[in-house]
Amino acid sequence: MKKVTLKKKEQDKNFKSLFLHLLKKLPPHPRGKLMIFPAIIVILVMITYPVIYSVFMSFYEWSGGAILSPFYIGWENYKELFRDDRFINSIWHTFYYTGLSVCIEIALGTALALVLNREFRGRGVLRTILLFPVMATPVAISLTWALMFDPSIGVLNFLLELIGLSPSLWVADPKLVIPSLVLVDVWKWTPLVMLIILAGLSALPVEPYESAIIDGASNIQLFRYLTLPLLRPTISVAALFRTIDALKTFDVIYVITKGGPGTSSETLNLYAFYVNLLHSDIGYGCSILVTFFIIIMSISFFLIIVRRAR
Repeated sequence: MKKVTLKKKEQDKNFKSLFLHLLKKLPPHPRGKLMIFPAIIVILVMITYPVIYSVFMSFYEWSGGAILSPFYIGWENYKELFRDDRFINSIWHTFYYTGLSVCIEIALGTALALVLNREFRGRGVLRTILLFPVMATPVAISLTWALMFDPSIGVLNFLLELIGLSPSLWVADPKLVIPSLVLVDVWKWTPLVMLIILAGLSALPVEPYESAIIDGASNIQLFRYLTLPLLRPTISVAALFRTIDALKTFDVIYVITKGGPGTSSETLNLYAFYVNLLHSDIGYGCSILVTFFIIIMSISFFLIIVRRAR
């Protein structure tokens, strides 16, 4: 029986090699290149054109109406940005929210991945339960968290009182509003980071760990000198995904605080929304979006360089 199985595997291997050899000999079909044109057209229409149009309109002053035509003003919109305290504050709020969210999510996601990478009863069920927040609708969970943050009827203050702590204003406090919003983001997206880190852990080689254990390395030393360096590319990918997503967060912040109290939680996305749609200052709003796009691209390139660094 064993000989038959080995013979069958050898035949399958030979057939696969022959098939790949014949596939390479086939001439490329000239029409195959035409198949990518629909995707290119969609990208040009849906992504490239809006970006180019936004850059173009950022040099104009226009209220968006049909009566007044766009008026070319050059770099005045960009000069005004750096005299706009609300714009400067929105940059700070965006970086504060993003940095705090990503750092906590990477730390918690890595810790959860290390726990769930071990064999124990109920591990599959626990993984499934932890992924529920990722599948939830952002607006729905934002409405739920808004009720939980309520100083009068919110369950969070009730829990604080149960353990003997004084109630908090949460999103109604200018000093606590961004950390409170970070709490929502961490609750929703930490499982995604955990899933990415778990994939990285499952691909780690076993031999270095076996050698280190034989040499008497402790668990802390294994984590510090083996796991973390080997996981660095995976952690970089998770950080890149979460940083880009956190930078452009809109729905959660808008539903829970609308940028308030005052402008204490107003990020660049919210500020651009208010300028473009509520105040109808299209040219100035486009300059905000172009600046925001440059910031996101710069951070993305930086994280990619860090990931590739050895």
